[in-house]
Amino acid sequence: MPLVQFNRRLPILDRMFPEISDISENMLTEDLFLGEGWMPAINVKEQDKAFEIQVAAPGFTKKDFEVSISDDVLTISAENEKENESKEGNYSRREFFYNSFNRTFTLPKSIDLKKKVKAKYENGVLSIHLEKLETSKSLERKKMIEIS
Repeated sequence: MPLVQFNRRLPILDRMFPEISDISENMLTEDLFLGEGWMPAINVKEQDKAFEIQVAAPGFTKKDFEVSISDDVLTISAENEKENESKEGNYSRREFFYNSFNRTFTLPKSIDLKKKVKAKYENGVLSIHLEKLETSKSLERKKMIEIS
């Protein structure tokens, strides 16, 4: 089972216009209705033994992030605030910048929460590594039973 994102802002659009549900998440919910709202691009890669999640969030530092797992739900959130001030002659300019986001994913039962979950922030990308449970070889094999 793949990771499932469930923080859809306007799920009614999916029911009303199923043919544009992929477009509606990015275009309609974020740009049109939220105005200044911003969500980072996220890649989820499923490998044989793990899931790798990459969050493109330039401009943040590793202290700005909070990553947690509770009740099989992975939550990735970040918040940062910057202030710039410049003075030229009789003019003074002060600018504030604030940015935040929150993304949640339902984790499949195949994630091994007993193993350490690794997270790393480098070059504007947060990478999260989630190990899968080791499957028993007896479960993977198929046994044919002869009918007498």
